[in-house]
Amino acid sequence: MGLFKSKPTSYLGMDLGTSSIKLIELESAGGRPRLVTYGVVETGISVSRDDKEADHAKVAGVLKALLEKTGARARIAIAALPNFSVFSSVISLPKLDEKKLAEAVQWEARKFVPMPIENVVLDWKVLGESDNKQSGKEDEQKEAPKPTNQAPQDKPQDQNNQQLPQQEAPTEAFQGKDAKQKQTQTSAKGNLAKCDTIIKILLTAAPKHLVERYVSIFKLSGIKLLSLETESFALSRSLVGNDPSSVLIVDIGSLTTDLTVVEGGVPILARSIDVGGKAVTKAVADSMGIAFERAEQFKRDVGMGSLSGDNAGAENKDGISKIINESFSPVINEMKYSLELHQGQGQKKIEKILITGGSAFLPSLSEYLTNQLKIKAFIGNPWARISYPKDLSEILDQLAPNMAVPIGLAMREIE
Repeated sequence: MGLFKSKPTSYLGMDLGTSSIKLIELESAGGRPRLVTYGVVETGISVSRDDKEADHAKVAGVLKALLEKTGARARIAIAALPNFSVFSSVISLPKLDEKKLAEAVQWEARKFVPMPIENVVLDWKVLGESDNKQSGKEDEQKEAPKPTNQAPQDKPQDQNNQQLPQQEAPTEAFQGKDAKQKQTQTSAKGNLAKCDTIIKILLTAAPKHLVERYVSIFKLSGIKLLSLETESFALSRSLVGNDPSSVLIVDIGSLTTDLTVVEGGVPILARSIDVGGKAVTKAVADSMGIAFERAEQFKRDVGMGSLSGDNAGAENKDGISKIINESFSPVINEMKYSLELHQGQGQKKIEKILITGGSAFLPSLSEYLTNQLKIKAFIGNPWARISYPKDLSEILDQLAPNMAVPIGLAMREIE
């Protein structure tokens, strides 16, 4: 037996989605992530929405079977909380010492988190600081995304080195309401206009019951849950990396579409809308009076624009495209609103759009988004910084949009 414990060389990234579970194992090879194994299995269970204990046991069993089938060696995992389940907001505070800043953040959270503080696991991260050139003005808190269906989040390790699975520590500070804390809150707010330096902080809050659910499932499966983070940070890590550009990530899942604005590699705004691939397929099926499976095939064949062919066939395909475009219009509207919100906060202009998720390969989708938003759109490539056997290129390229989240999760401890 060695005298010293060695650091794990490989990690699991596990995405427990709304209808499937995706697994990636990455190891460090000369400081670069290298693919060990991967796997995907359909479950029909949404862990984030379903609180039935029987289903949790079923999911744990699926995780065990997936580990065995893929031959994964690691038993340490990073998992993702869906964006729609976690609240976040960027807040401004004067530059304070570490203790006073922590107290001020905790008090500010009461104004922004749309649920009782005792029911959430709170996390925060300093994004940066800037000179306060508008002396004499009260800081105007930038409008955060509405508290329904949204969420950016950093690695679940905050300034106090706490992690989301450790539920009691992040919320403990909210239990006291002594005069000293109130004085810190009042002082922080009153000094914001007078201070020379303002600190921008990303504040996040996850429902405690949801965190407990994930912890329980992974314990049942025999996997050590190292940490939880939201999908937006995993996507930023796998698709954007160190790119300094301002990027909008569009993640089109089966039930929802998540929009994440990334600046300097950090998600600063995230929104979620309850329109995903299944809603589009259902619209095609209902409009044409056909089975869901056939509508899904039509959707993937035709996409956002008609295909060439005979006149009758082309006319039918145009009709399908129109249905798809109409059902996708709420997503376009939400994207436009998010861009306006981002620009209204004085942020940098979005330079490109990265598409990911199960519907990323819809024909003509990138061109459609480019035309609608006047910003160049591309399909994101989460394998760009991953080393893997070249003979797997074709199948990995096909899987890429579905694996961006687990890849980003597994990269967390390697890069």
